[in-house]
Amino acid sequence: MKIVKIILIVMLAVIAIPLVLALFVPKEYSVEREVVINKPRQEVYDYIKYLNHQDNFSTWSQMDPDMKKTYSGTDGQVGFVSAWESDNPDVGVGEQEIIDMEEGHRIDYALRFKEPFEASDKAYFQLESVKPDQTKVIWGFEGYMAYPMNSMLLVMDMEGLIGNDFSEGLDRLKAILE
Repeated sequence: MKIVKIILIVMLAVIAIPLVLALFVPKEYSVEREVVINKPRQEVYDYIKYLNHQDNFSTWSQMDPDMKKTYSGTDGQVGFVSAWESDNPDVGVGEQEIIDMEEGHRIDYALRFKEPFEASDKAYFQLESVKPDQTKVIWGFEGYMAYPMNSMLLVMDMEGLIGNDFSEGLDRLKAILE
């Protein structure tokens, strides 16, 4: 009987500790990476405003160049949606929509992931002129994990997971534009 009590207490602790920890872990996270491209800001903006161009530099597009893609709306304008379906679990199923644009400066996206997990997050490109012929491109992501799943942020390195993919993509973008 004493062993059963100990086992129950241990099991309860194993379940309770992550739930209690999750109360103190932030639910939001963000990741940013940047690169300087030797082109004027407007020229860089005119390229990245088209979601179809992300197929040329996005790490996720490179992971599965044969993924099924569908589009709705007018590319390069608010409301354009690029949807994807891939059998590769690192790519999954989802869609990206242009939700706001500040001409020459910023593009905001809604990301809706459907598989391998459901989530709605935001991403953006922000452009800053360094010199007339140099542009700093910032690629950012803002995510949210609800309680108690936010406890996974204690062991998941979102900076490394997403940040490395952004860095690779920005390096490809730089090579394309320069």
